[in-house]
Amino acid sequence: MQAQHYYAATAPRTSFPPLAQACDVDVAVLGGGFAGLATARGLQERGFTSVAVLEAQTIGHGASGRNGGFVFGGYSRDAFDLVGDLGLQTARELYAQSRDAVALIRSRIDQHAIDCERQEGGALLLNWFRHSARAERQLREQARWLRDNFGVVWDEVAPPQVRQWLDTDRYGGALLERDAFHFHPLKYALGLARVIEQADGHVHEHSAVTAIEQRARGGFLLRTDQGAELRATQLVVAGGGYLQRLLPALTGARLPIATYVMATEPLPESLRPVRTTAALYDNRFAFDYYRALADHRLLWGGRISIQQREPARIAELLKADLLKVYPQLASVRIEHAWSGLMSYARHKMPQVGRLAPGLWFAQAFGGHGVAPTTVAGEWLADAISGRIDLPAALQRYRLSPVFGQAGLLAAQATYSWAELQDALRELIT
Repeated sequence: MQAQHYYAATAPRTSFPPLAQACDVDVAVLGGGFAGLATARGLQERGFTSVAVLEAQTIGHGASGRNGGFVFGGYSRDAFDLVGDLGLQTARELYAQSRDAVALIRSRIDQHAIDCERQEGGALLLNWFRHSARAERQLREQARWLRDNFGVVWDEVAPPQVRQWLDTDRYGGALLERDAFHFHPLKYALGLARVIEQADGHVHEHSAVTAIEQRARGGFLLRTDQGAELRATQLVVAGGGYLQRLLPALTGARLPIATYVMATEPLPESLRPVRTTAALYDNRFAFDYYRALADHRLLWGGRISIQQREPARIAELLKADLLKVYPQLASVRIEHAWSGLMSYARHKMPQVGRLAPGLWFAQAFGGHGVAPTTVAGEWLADAISGRIDLPAALQRYRLSPVFGQAGLLAAQATYSWAELQDALRELIT
């Protein structure tokens, strides 16, 4: 098994220099993942010419460069719950912004010719509980509800068509979200970083910020672990699950949760079970997500945990999940297996806001972050540029304490309980 995760092994390595000398910028962004990059690019698109991105490791090092590569609308918090929280109109507006973000990502890929293996074909939500008429009915009701309330068109797919697309009898019917797509997330992150740099932005890897000082005359002084300094009028912190204890108000309000992903060896034509360009996931709480890659591998993800396990153990766990769906792949080798830290809030919505004048943050995208990170970048770019205030609805999703290790244990217990419920539901259907 290779040491690098699949995306790192297949992305052309473009390095960005560490911050080496003192400089001044209008806005500094901490974090070279999707949220930080989207904010920096959003600011440039609004006329900011003095923007710097500082990344402690490498661009896309965290969840942004390690995820399943699904790009679709919505948030980690379910749309039904959004309506309960905010009312239909406000929930509809937030959901629409996530769909707009999908279009914006497409636009940036096209405009800047970012080579990120974009694959159109939608996302297919599969019914794991194939013998349950109730589960099939719930899928149809979900599609109607989303269409009527959010204007989202999901096609109903009958079980025979699912079996035409997938060489398994594991699933019943499905819903196809046509507007979704999937891509190589690390290539997209690197491409967006290059766009920022080409527009005269500063992008610096291996530049971990170890101290933030608020200056008496306004703005911030940042010091890195290499002894370099950067002065910024405004500061955006977007470190996600990898943010260290630099700002306790942020790290104390999100849980760093691991998820697991693997990639098989390239599959011969006789062993390619996926005959659709759609990204795939199922309707359990503890669901699998997977997709066929351009080089004929199968990328497979699932599970969440408070543990970042070794690649061999991740491969063992995920291959067992794979074989529940595609037992014919028992002899296939797993060439890459990895984990990455997502950041979760208790309310399962992104935390985006302002800690103090000029000090902004974006975190807790909860494993559903490719489009919402872009939404957050747009919100922050609008607010920093003075165009539009942050949405008032974000006040509903504040920095709620997660209680450290106790919160992590509670999260693991919640996930384990959900897995048990999925198993019991399967037994009785």
